[in-house]
Amino acid sequence: MNDIIHIETPITSDLFCEFMLGMRLCITGCIITGRDAALPRLLELITLPETNRDNIELIGSVILHTAVSHAGIGPTSSNKLEIESSIPELSKAGVKMHIGKGRISSETVKALDEFESVYAITPPLSALLTSKIISQKVLAFPEEGMEALHLLEVVDFPVIIAAINGKSIYD
Repeated sequence: MNDIIHIETPITSDLFCEFMLGMRLCITGCIITGRDAALPRLLELITLPETNRDNIELIGSVILHTAVSHAGIGPTSSNKLEIESSIPELSKAGVKMHIGKGRISSETVKALDEFESVYAITPPLSALLTSKIISQKVLAFPEEGMEALHLLEVVDFPVIIAAINGKSIYD
């Protein structure tokens, strides 16, 4: 499986059904960013009625575990408590892909499967990832600075499916 598959966001159920462990993708469209400070706050937001969510659409969305700074972007460790604990609930709320780095727990891998979501990793090249950004804006929590929730528009953003259907490349 050496082919790179080009996909667009939002991720539909039909597209999700084509994903396989180890598959290489290039994403074009919008990606939401968040990490330690923003993701727990996003979990609070999803408990509110749709009209109070600051126009944050999670159905079919992609979340990248990163901060956004002038130096660029790069994934943070996804197994940090504040990040990994958000994955099941955000998947339940409609997020189809979580992008980060490192191993996640078997319980989180099972939750991804339950809510038909995937965990993907990126090549460890911040400059490459930053070059794929067309535009960015703060989506919520501007007071968190570079750890605010951002919306990125990207072209050919590379990822690898690392956990799907109850399996992980780390096992």
